[in-house]
Parts: sequence; C-alpha cells; structure tokens
Amino acid sequence: MVHIVMVHPEIPHNTGAAGRLALATGATLHLIKPLGFEIDDKAVKRAGLDYWKDVSVKSWESWQHFEENLADDARLFLLTTKTNKPYWDQKFLPNDYLVFGRETKGLDEALIKKHQETAITIPMTTGSTRSLNLATSIGIVLFEAVRQQSSK
Repeated sequence: MVHIVMVHPEIPHNTGAAGRLALATGATLHLIKPLGFEIDDKAVKRAGLDYWKDVSVKSWESWQHFEENLADDARLFLLTTKTNKPYWDQKFLPNDYLVFGRETKGLDEALIKKHQETAITIPMTTGSTRSLNLATSIGIVLFEAVRQQSSK
C-alpha cells in the first residue's frame, strides 16, 4: 500500500492521527527527524489510542538517510501549496510515497524544486485559508490513493 512520509512533524497529535490513518489503510508511516516531540510522547500515543503499537512506523535520522534507502523506482509525491497540480489528477500506484512537511513551514523549497514534477496540492478556495491541518491533509490524499487502488 501507500507510504505516508512526515518530514519534521512538530505536533504529536497530528503524528498520532497519521498513525491511525496508516493503520486503517495498511500504509507505512515514515517519520523524518528531527521531530518536534519524543515518539513515545503521551500525546502521540493518545492520538493513536491503543493502536500505536500496531502501526507500521519507520523513523529516519534525516531526509538524506530516508532517500538513500528508497528503491530506484520509488515515486515520491510532495504535497505543497506551492503548485497548482491537484492531487486528484494523479494516478497513484501501490508503494507510492506521499510526502508532507511540518505544520509551520511545510516542505523545504529546495526539496519541492527537486521534485517539482511530482509536487501536488489540495486545492482550496482562493483567500479562504493558508493551509489545512496536517492530519486532515494526509487523510484527504491517502484515501484518494486507497480509493484508486480499490477500484482496480
């Protein structure tokens, strides 16, 4: 199934919620350090309820360490407000990686530039809000990928 990648997440509740989403869909949750909290933080476990122990979680010391361990054919989709390509136009495949940035700053501009061909966004009404909650964003795109996989 799909992989969820959280780059430098800052809020434990969002990571806990992402863990629940991963468990519900069979996805793997990748956490790229540094994190804004300890992974054993009560807030993460509370958000993941008693399921946290069952979530497939991989922790990476850095983006470089994560990237070095990807298969050559890995497909990364970076979620950002800095593109006009909507996520629903993407055809997701098994083992795709959905990459989300931290809550306060999103993904690094250099990383987006490097992967600009696969940068996608969740369209929002112009002038409505700067961004969506991270866990909400993960849920939106993850379930579109799941929907596409189940309709085959």
